[in-house]
Amino acid sequence: MRWFDAPLRMIERLGLDWFEAKIVFEHSLAFGHDALHSFVGVILQLLTAAALRCSVAQWRPWLVVLALELANEASDLYGEIWPTRSAQWGESVKDLLLTMLLPTLLLVISRLAPRLLVRGMEPRP
Repeated sequence: MRWFDAPLRMIERLGLDWFEAKIVFEHSLAFGHDALHSFVGVILQLLTAAALRCSVAQWRPWLVVLALELANEASDLYGEIWPTRSAQWGESVKDLLLTMLLPTLLLVISRLAPRLLVRGMEPRP
């Protein structure tokens, strides 16, 4: 037995447990799979910004969402085997784009046009 077999088995089990828990969660809600990706991306970005005590205008919350989504899609690709692998890859790319679209929009707007997010919130003299 190689020294890295046990950690690899643990990572594999964790990935499969995540995959199964995610399926239960997805099927217990009234939202579609694609909508959940959009919601979760923004929620993760906002929670990460709050946890890191930074703004969504900084790259760190966006990068955390990207890293988590890439890990999620890797778990999906490993945990599921579709009849056509190309369709599965296409679905993963779509999920990645759906998850990152709104966090990317929030990042760009907050950096380039922050007044769109806080208009009318300026202190009055």
